[in-house]
Amino acid sequence: MKALRRSHTSSASSNTPSPSSSGSGSSSSTWIQLRSVLFVVNSSSQAHYSHLDRGRLKSPWSRRKRKHVLTPQQWSNFCTPDGKLRDGGAKFLKKVRSGGVEPSIRPEVWPFLLGVYDLDSTKEERELLRTQKRKEYEKLRRQCRRILRRSSETFKLCENGETVGNEEDGGSSAHDTDSLSHEDVVSARESLSSEGKSPDVEYSDDRCTTLLEGADASAQNTESSDDSELSEDSEVIQGSAPENREDYDDVHVSSKVDTSPSLPTRCAVEDFATWQRIIRVDAVRANSEWVPYSPSQASVSEVRAQRSAEAVGLKEHDHLEPCRVFHAARLVAILEAYALYDPEIGYCQGMSDLLSPIIAVMQEDHEAFWCFVGFMKKARHNFRLDEVGIRRQLSIVSKIIKFKDSHLYRHLEKLQAEDCFFVYRMVVVLFRRELSFEQTLCLWEVMWADQAAIRAGIGKSAGSRIRQRVPPTDDLLLYAIAASVLQKRKLIIEKYSSMDEILRECNSMSGQLDVWKLLDDAHNLVVNLHEKIES
Repeated sequence: MKALRRSHTSSASSNTPSPSSSGSGSSSSTWIQLRSVLFVVNSSSQAHYSHLDRGRLKSPWSRRKRKHVLTPQQWSNFCTPDGKLRDGGAKFLKKVRSGGVEPSIRPEVWPFLLGVYDLDSTKEERELLRTQKRKEYEKLRRQCRRILRRSSETFKLCENGETVGNEEDGGSSAHDTDSLSHEDVVSARESLSSEGKSPDVEYSDDRCTTLLEGADASAQNTESSDDSELSEDSEVIQGSAPENREDYDDVHVSSKVDTSPSLPTRCAVEDFATWQRIIRVDAVRANSEWVPYSPSQASVSEVRAQRSAEAVGLKEHDHLEPCRVFHAARLVAILEAYALYDPEIGYCQGMSDLLSPIIAVMQEDHEAFWCFVGFMKKARHNFRLDEVGIRRQLSIVSKIIKFKDSHLYRHLEKLQAEDCFFVYRMVVVLFRRELSFEQTLCLWEVMWADQAAIRAGIGKSAGSRIRQRVPPTDDLLLYAIAASVLQKRKLIIEKYSSMDEILRECNSMSGQLDVWKLLDDAHNLVVNLHEKIES
């Protein structure tokens, strides 16, 4: 049963999508050990770098140093008077691909990189979508609060040995929380699908709408009472940025996301209470790496932090500073909303790692939510229970190593490690554990710019300059992962005699990587191998 598989034990890592045997001959004990250390960070090991052979084509980072970031002045110059990006965003994306984004304009730039805004959208169009998407997020949050409130009431009744439901209907067992919250989850999805749709946005919620047809619409009757809670919840959870800041880009995302629930809604309902518990555990455990990069959130008052925690039912946080309590409360609010938005994925350990940098940058919860949705369009496959997405990515890493360094690949075959499961953690959380906070943002921005270029069709033509010199790829992360392994080739070949040893080496890379050297090596792999890999 899915609910059983996703259940959370005393260790939060039990909810991590775990690799299973891929037919490579690895013993079951090896995979048990692998699961136990996937998310363990050990930064004590020394880094041992070796140089990659240089291909004949050069990447934007061939000098192994970061080029200048996208500055506020350049960002302003890239836009027309009505707010559109010039040249379809080609020059803008080229700049981000080579140097990343200056921190002060990240809240404005990221929604474009993540596909939240179209590159050719005007400022007026984005303002209209901003209002619409904020309402959609607020509806999800109302449903989360209703489910949390009902779960709490049911728990109290269960403690007292009472029953819930109307007596004339025979009542129901107090522990039957599914029947209580089913209409809430249904209403959350139904309210979004029935929301007035903008003609500028494409929707493909057909599967979801069909799935929820005939759902009890009575849940809408409580909406007015929930509205009174919304103003308080918004004040507590939202960041400190003023709402009337005209240039502060809100979020618009098309509902055309391949996240329409393909599993029965009932199954998602059964899991939601479990997801809520796990989200709170992981939120409280989130580190404070983000603090220096978000001064306004770092200076939040204790009173506001406490109110934020109470608004989402977050407890057991007395040991945390107010800023971390506030950050944890925002994690809970957005991750719960996403679990309702995409019940097929729900929540797994590692998703909080991906969201934490986003909410450190985006001051408003609804902005952060839709940016996260855009991020998860690709990353959601890392959290599927069938592991199809993970296996595809590991297969690509394996192919890159095979084509680039046959000697290293043969050594991996001898160790029955050619499936590259030793980089599993890097794939799942996109280098979040191996790079510093700022390095992670730089890597992600370059990766997002590549993906945005592909969405916009930039560099698609075989004769285009960008494709000939620096072809964009959806899999830049995988080339970077392969590059990090190739940088260790000499050490792996000469000293390591088991996959466990390679796994420990990969997990010890934390704090030892140079992100711009990594991107240089990764892009050299792209320009020389992408045609072989794609074919």
